[in-house]
Amino acid sequence: MNASQQTLKAGTVMRVVIAEDAALLREGLTRLLEDRGHSVCAAVTDGDALLAAVAAHQPDVAVVDIRMPPTHTDEGLRAALTMRKAFPGTGVLMFSQYIETSYSAQLLEGGAAGVGYLLKDRVANVAEFAAALERVAGGGTALDPEVVSQLFRASRQRGGLATLTPRERQVLALMAEGRSNSAIAAELVVSGGAVEKHVASIFTKLGLPPDESDNRRVLAVLHYLGSPA
Repeated sequence: MNASQQTLKAGTVMRVVIAEDAALLREGLTRLLEDRGHSVCAAVTDGDALLAAVAAHQPDVAVVDIRMPPTHTDEGLRAALTMRKAFPGTGVLMFSQYIETSYSAQLLEGGAAGVGYLLKDRVANVAEFAAALERVAGGGTALDPEVVSQLFRASRQRGGLATLTPRERQVLALMAEGRSNSAIAAELVVSGGAVEKHVASIFTKLGLPPDESDNRRVLAVLHYLGSPA
């Protein structure tokens, strides 16, 4: 985590680049963030402009649509992959109507610090979106449950999760959403100790070293989900 991300965790202003070709949504996101005290450095309409804006402004996080000009297929996601390699200190929140599992897995490779993927029609309110963006800008994770589910299905097709029990898969899915152990316990109506045992078992089965930090555990699990077979 870079210094700016550590500062963001203390509640300072985010510096944001938006890449969205729909004018109304682009303007709406800009106003939403600025009304909450954040700084929108640039609001652009395609992948090339996104990369140029991130290079020029070095923002804390970029909000990126998947389908942008010229072909409206996966330009945004491919630009995000390039951005992650060139500017690893900038978080990226994919904000789209679509789920693209193969590129999403690549986005998570090498650790999922500062990565999010939310579906436009499933964000319940402004506060939820802002909290997710702040989490990504601070080096955390924010994945829509449906995105997690699709990644699970892709992983199962590779046989990667075959050793996990149904309950362990539930715990792993909630971890991938960015939930703490206490939040997982509340969701599943079990004790905190039971969740800790499930987490330990998950890491053992996946060959991932346990760690006391919830954030690092989530990132390690997402790294596994995004890694190639």
